[in-house]
Amino acid sequence: MKKVLLVDDERYVRKTLAWTITKLNLPLKIVHECTNGLEALDWLKEHDADLIMTDIRMPVMDGLTLIKALRGQNADVDIIVISVHDEFQFVQQALRSGVVDYLQKPIEETELRECLKGWLDRQLQQTVEKEPLIKLDPELPSSTIEQVMDYIKRTPLGEISLKDAARNVHMNPSYLSQLFKQQTHKKFVDYITELKIEEGKRLLKQTSLRMSEIAERLGYQDLAYFSNTFKKITGRAPSDFRKSNET
Repeated sequence: MKKVLLVDDERYVRKTLAWTITKLNLPLKIVHECTNGLEALDWLKEHDADLIMTDIRMPVMDGLTLIKALRGQNADVDIIVISVHDEFQFVQQALRSGVVDYLQKPIEETELRECLKGWLDRQLQQTVEKEPLIKLDPELPSSTIEQVMDYIKRTPLGEISLKDAARNVHMNPSYLSQLFKQQTHKKFVDYITELKIEEGKRLLKQTSLRMSEIAERLGYQDLAYFSNTFKKITGRAPSDFRKSNET
């Protein structure tokens, strides 16, 4: 069963969508519902999802900001956006950010089925494509991870992505994600996040760069998300960390 996270500020929309997806009898499970992008990001820090279905316009953090944040984290999750008829310019932005599809409200059951079946078919195809890789020489995984680490070392932290790492080693991103976790015992996104926070600590101690400039260097488009991530890992807000290290 593939795990689906629903993100929409309207409870009725979420419940209706969850009910309809269950009714379709596809190998999908609604694992959680969130009311905005920030809530979704917080939930994803501790949980996994294979697919996120998110509204575009929401309070606190909208769908586009959520997508940018996930891309900044190199999160290995597919996204389908939900919009109303007058939001196509935002849908275009989302598509350029790599979302897999979009649905328009009110969502018709037939369109929902086609959209989700199409996504499931692509997931199956990826599984078929990566299957031969699993049977290769056992020495390959360690060699591959060494190449990935080399890519990480020579690439600015704000520009690192799972997709580019996979391209460097000629591998499917989904398979590389699994291989990376198997070899390092950490998710790719978590490993990069740790590197970003360590670099953030260095910049806070050794430079006078503004918080927004540090966040941007590390690939965080949203300053609040950078601050929340920094505090979760270090136990202190970036501003408090800087003050405690001032001479």
